[in-house]
Amino acid sequence: MQIWQNGLLVKMPSRGNTAARRARSKDLAGVWAPARLDRRTKNLTKRLKPGDIAIIDHADLDRVAADALLRCQVAGVVNVAPSITGRYPNQGPQLLLDGGIPLVDDVGPDVFDQVKEGQQVRLDGETLYVGDVVVAKGTRQTAETVAADVAAAKEGLAEQLRSFVTNTFEYIDRDPELLVEGIRIPALRTRLAGRHALIVARGYHYHEDLQALRAYIREFKPVIIAVDGGANALIEAGYWPQMIVGDMDSVSDKALKSGAEIVVVAYRNGFAPGLPRVQDLGLESVTCAAPGTSEDVAVMIADEAGASLIVTVGMRFGLVEFLDKGRAGMASAVLTRIRVGDKIVDAKGVSRLYQSRISGKALALLAIAALLPVIALAWTPVGKISLGYLSVALRQLWYWITGLF
Repeated sequence: MQIWQNGLLVKMPSRGNTAARRARSKDLAGVWAPARLDRRTKNLTKRLKPGDIAIIDHADLDRVAADALLRCQVAGVVNVAPSITGRYPNQGPQLLLDGGIPLVDDVGPDVFDQVKEGQQVRLDGETLYVGDVVVAKGTRQTAETVAADVAAAKEGLAEQLRSFVTNTFEYIDRDPELLVEGIRIPALRTRLAGRHALIVARGYHYHEDLQALRAYIREFKPVIIAVDGGANALIEAGYWPQMIVGDMDSVSDKALKSGAEIVVVAYRNGFAPGLPRVQDLGLESVTCAAPGTSEDVAVMIADEAGASLIVTVGMRFGLVEFLDKGRAGMASAVLTRIRVGDKIVDAKGVSRLYQSRISGKALALLAIAALLPVIALAWTPVGKISLGYLSVALRQLWYWITGLF
């Protein structure tokens, strides 16, 4: 029997009661691994371990979800739904295939009744087994099938674009207050006036963008604002958020307890779905009633609080990105960017344009300038005596260190 461990397939002794069963198990092909199941992919990724087989129910698998599955180093993905329905050319399936992850599609919902969490399963081609029993069978995606599905989906993209733009402008026509009046922000303890704000969402390329911004963060020390699960991304990258904005559905308890100021996004009628969770943890928070996505609300808060520059990481602003998110329009994003104007900068622009004020050439010249007096001193009688004392001290230090072993 083969089991996926630490990212590798290794042979394991059979656990059968008879020699015949042991021999038969060794002949079975495929990937053996524990199964993890959840109808919400973002919840499942919190429990996945390297080598698990992920069983999901995710029509139109998006890039962010696929990237999370890749980071979990899963051995395979079994999807109850079609990973590409044809509604638009989503990129998640191709990302999994590029990462060498087997993807079996459209197996049907019965698999959730047939497989238990943590149960050992075998994925062989298009079929999922528990022992010798077939529990799910679907379509094994390949580079060719994904390319064909994406090409077919692109043909209908023009219609999606028309519908998307229509919904966007209908919303703007019905609700222009966001552009005219902005939003009312609560009293905040985090000071933003006159400072840079770095707003991090767990969207496309957030990990790479955070890496690219390390020099910027170190030099300008912006106020770091996380949008929901963006707080987890920040902690993984070695940063701690100063403010967390959102409905708190994808942020970890660890992040919520990090000491960051918590702003729970509420509907216009004041209902805040994420507030009970924060209260159950015994944490203080404020609410902000506003239309639009949590990402847009975070940007508006930074603007209304007086931030001089707003740098965004992982934010969505494109047709495919919004369709990935399940949005029928992007009115709030359009209005937010119109209102904020030239204050907002995408992380990719910063990483390309920003360079540290101290260049590598300047550092090299500084090092040479510092060495010149030392070299000049070494040629003087005083310098030679000093070097002699230094040599003796270094030898004594060396003898002491080697004596410890």
